[in-house]
Amino acid sequence: MRRAVLVVAVLVVLSGCASLPLGGHPPGDPGDDRLGWENGYWYDDPVGVTPEDGYNESELDAVVSRQMARIERIRELEFNETVPVEVVSREQYLANRSGGGGSDTHEAWNDQVWEGLFVVGESTGTGESFNDTLGVSVQGYYAPGRSEIVIVSDSPTPTVDRRTLAHELVHALQDQQFGLGPNPDTQDRQLAVNGVIEGEANYLRAVYERRCGDEWDCIPLPESGDGGDGGGAFNDGLLLTIYQPYATGPTFVDRVRERGGWDAVDDLHERFPDSTEQVIHPELYPDEEPVNVTVRDRSSEEWSRFDHDPVADTVGEASVYAMFVSNGVVVTDDRHGYRSDPSAGWAGDALVPYTNGSDGPEGAYVWKTVWDSEADAEEFLDAYRELLVGEGARQPRANVYVVPESSGFGDAFRVRRAGDTVVVVNAPTVADLDDVHAPP
Repeated sequence: MRRAVLVVAVLVVLSGCASLPLGGHPPGDPGDDRLGWENGYWYDDPVGVTPEDGYNESELDAVVSRQMARIERIRELEFNETVPVEVVSREQYLANRSGGGGSDTHEAWNDQVWEGLFVVGESTGTGESFNDTLGVSVQGYYAPGRSEIVIVSDSPTPTVDRRTLAHELVHALQDQQFGLGPNPDTQDRQLAVNGVIEGEANYLRAVYERRCGDEWDCIPLPESGDGGDGGGAFNDGLLLTIYQPYATGPTFVDRVRERGGWDAVDDLHERFPDSTEQVIHPELYPDEEPVNVTVRDRSSEEWSRFDHDPVADTVGEASVYAMFVSNGVVVTDDRHGYRSDPSAGWAGDALVPYTNGSDGPEGAYVWKTVWDSEADAEEFLDAYRELLVGEGARQPRANVYVVPESSGFGDAFRVRRAGDTVVVVNAPTVADLDDVHAPP
């Protein structure tokens, strides 16, 4: 598992902005390790480097050591060991990237989830879309298994972006202090946990940047800026979905720190938010837990669920938002606020992929969403119908839509609301809808 920093710029608004502890430090090296001192460098020591021609090994060691000391100073936590840092070109990074690594069953199951969000179409695999998107957007990553940081440089002479280094050093500190465990099972829970992991890292990165120039002398930013060359293909809906923790996580962490200081942020690593809803709306943490949604299997013998654990995914409020924004149903000046009328009021969901298991098997899915009120459910339903119409859907009968193959999501859909619940059934043809999920 890699903890990566992505390249979308987001304004992080910090209310209290983590003031530094009062008091300085004794001159010279302390007799033992101290908070704000690492490998011979205090947080406010100068470093003699020449960034114009890149950083040699000793210069990189100095930059990393001082930046570790500064992260300690802000976060009030101690690094237990030095973090190795390697700088690679984007070409090296792309060459070293491995494939998705999942089984064929997982890939097919996951394809249906992302197709259900109108993010990855039928002609493109999800693994390919992830590789293309992350290949052009990742600026660096921390690898917990190796306890090391890799910085991806886009400049002709490989150099270090201090913002990326600060972000990834926070991940190293999190790993040393709390541990970075495996990903949860569902998409919504993964994004919610990352709201803490990536949110804290982006929060501290923003605090760090505010110190540069006023309180601290910092290494200059690379001329290429915070990002790649803009080339290559990427999936807008996919990037918008996976960027949610980086965008809304810092505000969530800031609100928690306001309530209880850094101790409360420490506690987040023991009690992660249960949903992206809680991260997007910090006032809902920890009390408003998501509804446990289940989908009864009413498929015919021709269709079956995947032999996959879990059988259903929960995509959550952030993914619903990304679906509507990336497909033009919701138009907003604040793309990275992750708040919209059709996605607000989410209470829970379950998306169950199906397969007919034949040669060149076809996929299908049932997506059940539950909302805080009937009005919220109706708002989601209206937006979802608008999405289908935008894909060129025709409506052969009530509640049934057919999207043409030319859209990339060519299938049949049955969409119904009952109270606060909306159920979407997807199948290759109208005739298959009842076989995938017979009406109650």
